[in-house]
Amino acid sequence: MKSIKNKIAGLAGMAGLLLSSEVIAKSKYNLPEPADPIVQQIFDVHMVTSAIATIIMIIVTLIIVYSLIVHRKDKGYVADQNFHKSWFGRWAWLLVPLIVLGIDFSIAKTAHKTMETIYDEHPESDMTVKIIGSQWKWSYEYMDSGIKLTSNLNRDLTPKDEFYLRDVDQPLILPVNTKIRLLHTTTDVLHNWWVPQIAYKVDAIPGYITETRTEILKEGTYRGQCAENCGTGHAFMPIVVKAVSKDEFAKWQEEQVAAAAAAAAEASSDKEWTMEELFAKGKEHYNKTCVACHQANGEGVPGVFPALKGSAKATGDVKVHIQTVLNGVSGTAMAAWKDQLNDLEIAAIITYERNAWGNNTGDVVQPKQVAAER
Repeated sequence: MKSIKNKIAGLAGMAGLLLSSEVIAKSKYNLPEPADPIVQQIFDVHMVTSAIATIIMIIVTLIIVYSLIVHRKDKGYVADQNFHKSWFGRWAWLLVPLIVLGIDFSIAKTAHKTMETIYDEHPESDMTVKIIGSQWKWSYEYMDSGIKLTSNLNRDLTPKDEFYLRDVDQPLILPVNTKIRLLHTTTDVLHNWWVPQIAYKVDAIPGYITETRTEILKEGTYRGQCAENCGTGHAFMPIVVKAVSKDEFAKWQEEQVAAAAAAAAEASSDKEWTMEELFAKGKEHYNKTCVACHQANGEGVPGVFPALKGSAKATGDVKVHIQTVLNGVSGTAMAAWKDQLNDLEIAAIITYERNAWGNNTGDVVQPKQVAAER
């Protein structure tokens, strides 16, 4: 009997170690450290729930182990046939549900305050960012400054790289200690923009705006991914947020506004672009916006996304090609790009598609041709 008690005491000691908040907090399997007040509240609810669940699991496990050891048949134990007539046997049907409800209410009290914060209909905000999910990339619009960014998977990394499938070509830049309103929508199917350390999850729905908010407290790089199964490219929609100081963000914002103005002026100019210039620009923008579906070799994904290499669309009527890129194709994953790319960018992409991969049509599409088809 002494050895049994020693074993149980040992199990209890291990349980105490597992329940140590320091051990739980440092576990690599735990949620990442929050950097936003609301996420911190969610994290605290998670920790309370996990601690209670762990305690219950250990208590139940110890009872089971004790019962298996002590109440063995080979020890001559005879089951109590009148247990239901005992005081505990009669009142357990009431006591156990009351204990369970008490545990639930202890969690619910903390969770309710968090839910009230999340669903506050009139949150204060210093800036607003619109997040648009598409198959399979993210677009960001800074509503206060008009800056627009497109964030794609960084395809230059290999499986040996630390952030393989978790890095992007253009991160979302946000200032710290700023109340930021995040608006979510999509151009095609359901997506979910989720960065565990700074933002809670909410589905982005086509034709509808959902809302979250964040206030990042520490500078750094935060990573997440689409948390809604959005199709074959779901695994290729990482999210990278770079949180910087307010001064650094203001400087970056000025640079982006100036660059956007210069790009708009360049796109609207009457310059006649050469094949070489458009081809180079087109390849750059194609690899940012089109490669996920049509692939770098232009062969697409058989049965899912059409090939552009040798296709009638990329070698046929130029106007049809322009209209397809501008307005998309209804009922397919081909999105409309007229509101996401300027005339020069679209002209360059079409020129590239009509002359890459052996298409060699010799067509040079100028920005003014795109503007005429809008």
